[in-house]
Amino acid sequence: MPLHLYNSLSRQKELFEPLYSPHVGMYVCGPTVSGESHLGHARPYVFFDVVFRWLRHLGYQVRYVRNITDAGHFEEEDRPAEDKVAAKAKLERLEPMELVQKYTNLFHDAMGQLNNLPPSIEPTATGHIIEQIGMIEEILRKGWAYEVNGSVYFDVVRYARQFDYGRLSGRKLDELIAGSRELEGQEEKRHPADFALWKKAPPGHLMRWPSPWGEGFPGWHIECSAMATKYLGAPFDIHGGGMDLQFPHHESEMAQTRIATGHIPARYWMHNNMITVNGRKMGKSYNNTITLRELFTGTHPLLEQAYSPMTVRFFILQAHYRSTLDFNNDALRAAEKGLQRLMEALRLLQRLELPQGGTEQASETDRKVGQLLDSCVQHMNDDFNTASTLAALFDIASYIFAWHHRQADVSEIRPVTLQELQRRFPFYITEILGLKPSEELHADRLERILHILIDLRNEARRRRDFASADRIRQQLLEVGIALKDEHDGTRWEWT
Repeated sequence: MPLHLYNSLSRQKELFEPLYSPHVGMYVCGPTVSGESHLGHARPYVFFDVVFRWLRHLGYQVRYVRNITDAGHFEEEDRPAEDKVAAKAKLERLEPMELVQKYTNLFHDAMGQLNNLPPSIEPTATGHIIEQIGMIEEILRKGWAYEVNGSVYFDVVRYARQFDYGRLSGRKLDELIAGSRELEGQEEKRHPADFALWKKAPPGHLMRWPSPWGEGFPGWHIECSAMATKYLGAPFDIHGGGMDLQFPHHESEMAQTRIATGHIPARYWMHNNMITVNGRKMGKSYNNTITLRELFTGTHPLLEQAYSPMTVRFFILQAHYRSTLDFNNDALRAAEKGLQRLMEALRLLQRLELPQGGTEQASETDRKVGQLLDSCVQHMNDDFNTASTLAALFDIASYIFAWHHRQADVSEIRPVTLQELQRRFPFYITEILGLKPSEELHADRLERILHILIDLRNEARRRRDFASADRIRQQLLEVGIALKDEHDGTRWEWT
């Protein structure tokens, strides 16, 4: 069936059709590695990891480019200009590239814990200064930028007369100009809405490169245009990032790429919605910026416990990527229980067997299970609806638990349906949604240890040593493992 995406450019769902071949180019704005990865980094990279996985499953050859911002002049709307890497390097008394390497390593470690696949290419801003200068020169040559005192600015007002600056964010140029504050360096611009392509380096600025306009450093927006164009061409298929990047970053990126190449950067713009913490936007002023390390260890004051990377991943995927996501302890604990239930169903399914002489006729249950499996494809093709996909998987899990507890007759499904279930149910959970048991490598050892304890308890019961048997059962219950005595033996389950 066709794949539909919600395109921020058109603000509606559109049919995804690769331009010329089954090759798909996807660019996602990467992190600024001037500090530890935080909660805000988890959502876009988890979601676009699922996009990457699903497109590859559909048979596309995907080139997934996710950049690393390790330098840049951050001239954001209504904020003073700041190079975050240089500022943090001074604070930590490190060389800028030493700081970049430190936080890049931490970012990669966090992405690995979240089970995100590595991108196809991960370029850095400092590794593409030549490409950025070349693109700025092209924009200048065409007359859409101007140089002042060693800095180069993009002429937004001229661009807006001919093109639709503000189309992604829905903002109007007059409103942008009227709402601009007077910031340092604004007097160089012809108009407040103009943005920097290149900035002259002031005395003492750590990160600087030679250019035709003197020593300086690139603007924030130009780096993505240069790297995306180099590795994906223009236009490529999908450009992704958080909703907070729609303006000014993606609007400016669209404008400068269109002038430099003659094409808008991407055919589809996809933006995940924001993360809030207990109903509030994340921010230093609220003291609610939680790093991923704090989240995984439970060391932030707002956290009542630690939450595993898979719990965080599961929680993110419970909501559609375009909806707001609120992190709070109650919701995370509920996600933790939901994940455990899904993993328990996965474990029980692998042991499920049909009785001899089962039916070959498709019963109502058989049809419902098949429809639920097929609906996972429909949900994923409907703008990557992970929330509905998970709902279908939980419906399937209910059948698995009912069969296991003999509340329903497993013989109502055909052998071919069971085979499909045992193949596709774990596939969607582990390969598409990227969920896995937190202690996957130790799961088999845990199973063996529990069987040893169950045998010891059963031996104590045979000796009529009920005190020892009850002690084993109670101690296991205290760590979240319940023993169930049934007619065919003792089984265990997470409470």
